[in-house]
Amino acid sequence: MFDFSSLTKIFSGFDVLLHTKPEMIAARVFLVLLGFLLIYLGKKGTLEPLLMIPMGLGMSTINASLMFFDPINMLNKVPVDPTKTGTLFLDANVSANDHLMTLMQIDWLQPVYTFTFSNGLVACLVFIGIGSLLDVGFVMARPYVSMFLALCAELGTIVTLPIAHMMCNLPIKDSAAIALVGGADGPMVLFASLKLAPDLFVPITVVAYLYLGLAYGGYPYIIKLMVPKHIRGIQMTPSKNDRQITSGQKLVFAVVCCTVLSFLFPVASPLIFSLFLGISIRESGLGKYHTLVSEIVLYSATLTLGLLLGILCEANTIMNPKVLPLLLLGMLALLLSGIGGLIGGYILYFVTGGKFNPVIGIAGVSCVPSTAKVAQKCVSEVNPSSVVMQYALGANICGVITTAIIAAIYISILS
Repeated sequence: MFDFSSLTKIFSGFDVLLHTKPEMIAARVFLVLLGFLLIYLGKKGTLEPLLMIPMGLGMSTINASLMFFDPINMLNKVPVDPTKTGTLFLDANVSANDHLMTLMQIDWLQPVYTFTFSNGLVACLVFIGIGSLLDVGFVMARPYVSMFLALCAELGTIVTLPIAHMMCNLPIKDSAAIALVGGADGPMVLFASLKLAPDLFVPITVVAYLYLGLAYGGYPYIIKLMVPKHIRGIQMTPSKNDRQITSGQKLVFAVVCCTVLSFLFPVASPLIFSLFLGISIRESGLGKYHTLVSEIVLYSATLTLGLLLGILCEANTIMNPKVLPLLLLGMLALLLSGIGGLIGGYILYFVTGGKFNPVIGIAGVSCVPSTAKVAQKCVSEVNPSSVVMQYALGANICGVITTAIIAAIYISILS
């Protein structure tokens, strides 16, 4: 006669499944399927593949690899808890130093998480890589237009804070951390949540990156809903004041901005420094350094970030009652920021007598360079000869700066 207990001993996943609540089983199955979907959308190009493919695979794997596991008591040679579950990846909830040192000898991703993710290092590395790809000449050519659009696109970052605090009864620091999702700047959300809401750092960061990936696919629908087809096709005329900006001028701009912003907002200086370090390397003509940070550092940090985010999407974390409001508020923040950017574009459209394409406003949401690509793609679908990329990138880069400023203000005031 077949003994099912022997099967559960060999394939321990069945044993965990038999002792799991139905709602948790449903949550794990949902997250496995969501991981599959993220991989598919990443492969198809609907979402950012560099981030979504490792994130989707990590999400699917972590929810399939749960087992009865009590490593701390096991290594301390005390009776283990037979109901405790875990994985061989990492434990984001461990806080005691002795337990952390124990897990770093067992969980293969625990050292990576502890020394790169939970202290914000991976966010800084991503910012260095992003900075090395940015041409601040787009900002210097049209500083006022770019900064205006970026400020309008912070609508979600500003409005979501009082909504979260007064309507959802979240603590003010938690409200500020989730409101920063509206800036659509993943590393900035990661860094700020460490300072403002360390207890919700993992779910806020996961929410941020889930929605940043979906924003790339969702913003085109907002554009089509708010901007009529004949306006989306407006062709921008070159400005008479456009001039060639030298790499030396760009370098001076980067150095001065980095110094001034770090002086004004020292709490955000690690990210500010990282961004402008990348820009300075690009404009200094340091070819080998530029190759290093724009390819090896950026891609390695993005892979690490995507992998860890996927691993952190474990059912017990996502099913936390605090996470559902965060999911809704993150969506609201990104929606309001996109609308705010388009409103800013419309204001410039009317000020210029219909010569400015309001679609450019969506690029004020600082998901570099995704929202700039979204703007150009939506315009090209209507008018292939209309090129708005240079305007969109200017707003995009300014969006990174304005999000850093708002994050620094929130941290300074609330901490």
